Amino acid sequence: MHRYRSHTCGELRETHVGDVARLSGWVHRVRDHGGLLFIDLRDHYGITQCVVDPDSQAFALAESVRAEWCIRIDGEVKRRSDETTNENLPTGHVEVFIRELEILGSAKELPLPVFAEPEYPEDIRLTYRFLDLRRETLHANIVTRSKIIASIRRRMEQTGFTEFQTPILTASSPEGARDFLVPSRIHPGKFYALPQAPQQFKQLLMVSGFDRYFQIAPCFRDEDPRADRLPGEFYQLDMEMSFVEQEDVFQAMEPVIRGVFEEFAGGKPVTEIFPRIPYDEAILKYGTDKPDLRNPIVMEDVSEHFRGSGFKVFARLLEDAKNAVWAIPARTGGSRAFCDRMNSWAQGEGQPGLGYIFWREENGQVEGAGPIAKNIGAERTEAIRLQLGLKPGDACFFAAGDPKKFADFAGKARDKAGADLDLIDRDRFALAWIVDFPFYEWDEEEQRVDFGHNPFTMPRGGLGALETEDPLNIKAWQYDLVCNGYEIASGGIRNHLPEVMVKAFGIVGLDAKVVEERFGGLYRAFHYGAPPHGGMAAGIDRIVMLLVGAINLREVTLFPMNQQANDLLMGAPSEATAKQLRELHLRLNLPDNG
Repeated sequence: MHRYRSHTCGELRETHVGDVARLSGWVHRVRDHGGLLFIDLRDHYGITQCVVDPDSQAFALAESVRAEWCIRIDGEVKRRSDETTNENLPTGHVEVFIRELEILGSAKELPLPVFAEPEYPEDIRLTYRFLDLRRETLHANIVTRSKIIASIRRRMEQTGFTEFQTPILTASSPEGARDFLVPSRIHPGKFYALPQAPQQFKQLLMVSGFDRYFQIAPCFRDEDPRADRLPGEFYQLDMEMSFVEQEDVFQAMEPVIRGVFEEFAGGKPVTEIFPRIPYDEAILKYGTDKPDLRNPIVMEDVSEHFRGSGFKVFARLLEDAKNAVWAIPARTGGSRAFCDRMNSWAQGEGQPGLGYIFWREENGQVEGAGPIAKNIGAERTEAIRLQLGLKPGDACFFAAGDPKKFADFAGKARDKAGADLDLIDRDRFALAWIVDFPFYEWDEEEQRVDFGHNPFTMPRGGLGALETEDPLNIKAWQYDLVCNGYEIASGGIRNHLPEVMVKAFGIVGLDAKVVEERFGGLYRAFHYGAPPHGGMAAGIDRIVMLLVGAINLREVTLFPMNQQANDLLMGAPSEATAKQLRELHLRLNLPDNG
C-alpha cells in the first residue's frame, strides 16, 4: 500500500465497503459522541467521515488530534446506516473505522477558523493565506479559476488561435498607468519595465506573419488600489488577429466568451447575441460605459419639457446649449418616502439634491406630485410621464447641467434606484459590446488633449480624420465587452500605418522623434508591410469573480496583496540591502515622513 494513501478523501463509495483504505489529509473537525470519536478528514478532493472507538489501538492518539492537524489513517470502509447517511457529501454513504493513525503534522492554535468560514479581518486572512486557502469556498473558487482558464485555452485553440509567450522584461509603454521599473545591473542607470500588457509584442507578432495569437498573460501596473482591480498584477486573455475588421473580432470571440460563461454559469441565462451599444448612447442611457444591463432603467433626455418652464433652476441651465436634463425613470418608486431617501442619498454623494416627480391616481386621474411637478405644471408633467412610459406608482429623478459632469452621478443614481427597488435580475449574465469610443479626451488637470483609450487604436476615418476633424470629435475603432456592470474585456482595431501613428501621437504632444524613441520596434515594423490587425484582452480575474459570485477579486486569487499593495504573507515590498543597491548603482532618496 502507498505510504500515505490508497484513496483520496473524496473517492470512497459503497463499492468500497469491506475494503481497507489508507487516507491522508487535514482534520476538518472532531466530534465526540459518547465514547465514539468522529473525525472528518479533508483533502483537496473532498471529506470522508472516520470513526474510532475505545477498543481501537488508535483511540488514545485520536483523542489528541485537533482541527487542521495533518494525519494519516488506515481503516475498514463500512456502510453508514440509513439514518446517518449524509446526502450532501459524495462520500456520505460510507465511513472509515480507524485501525491505525499517524500524525504527519500537528497545528498550533489557529489564527483564523477554517471550518464554517465566518467573516474574518482581511489582514489576518492575507497574512495566513495558506490557512485561508483551506476554507471551502475560497478553495473551490481557485479550482474553478483553473478550470475556467483551461476552458478558455481549449476554446481558443479550437477557434484556430495559437498560444505564444511574450517577454516580461521590456520597455516602458503608455498603457494608462505607471510601470513597475526594474533597474538593470548590467546597464547602470537604465531600467526595464514589467509589461502593463503585451500590446506592442502582439502587434509585432502580426507584423511577423503569425495570425490568431493568444496568451494567458500576466500584466503589471503600478497604480493606486481600485475596487475592480488587484494592485500590482493581474491576468488577462490576450489575443490578436490579422486581416480583420471589428466585426471579425466579435465573431471570433463571442462564442469563446459566451461558451465559458454558459459552462460555468450554473444554469443562469447568458446573453445569446451580444448587442453593440455606441459609447455616446451608453452614457446617455446608463451614465457609464460599463452598464449593468440587468437593470431595466434606461435614462432619457427630457430637456425640451423644461425649456421655458416654471422650474427656473433647470430652465436657466438650458439657456446654455451644452447643458441638458436627463430623466432616471424608477418604476414602482412612486412614494414620497422613497423619493426622499434618494434625495438624501444624492446629498451624501456631494450633490445639492435629486429632483423628482412621482405619479399617483386620484379620482381616476393620473397626477404628478412633488415640487418639480408643481413648478412645471400638469401638461409638462404628463408629457414627461408619456415619454418615459410610466404609470401611477412610478417615479422619475432628474440630473441637470453639463452631461460630461453629471453623467457619472446619474449612472450611480440609476444603479441605486434599480438596486433599492429590486428591479435588477441578478440571476443572469448580461453581456454587450460598447463601441465607438472617443479617440481623444480633454485632460482637465493637464489642460491638454490626451488619448481617451488605447493609443495604438486606429481612429475612425484614419489619417484624414486626424488632419481635418476636431480631435475631441474623432471616434476610435475601440470596443469594450461588459457584463453585469463590469468591463471584462477591451480591444480595438490597431493603427498599422506609421504616418497615422506619428500624427495621432503628435496631437497629444509627442513628435515623430519621441514616437520613434519610445515605440521604435513597433514604429519600424510598420514600415515593412504591416497587415491590418486587431484584437482584445479579457480580464481573467473579473470573469472568474463574476462566474463564482464573489464580490472581491481577492476571493478568486491565490496570493493577493492588500489594498495598500502589501504582500502580508511574503513581506513584500521589502527593503533592499546596501549590497544590492550598490550592484544596481542606486541611491535612495526617501521622502521625509517627519
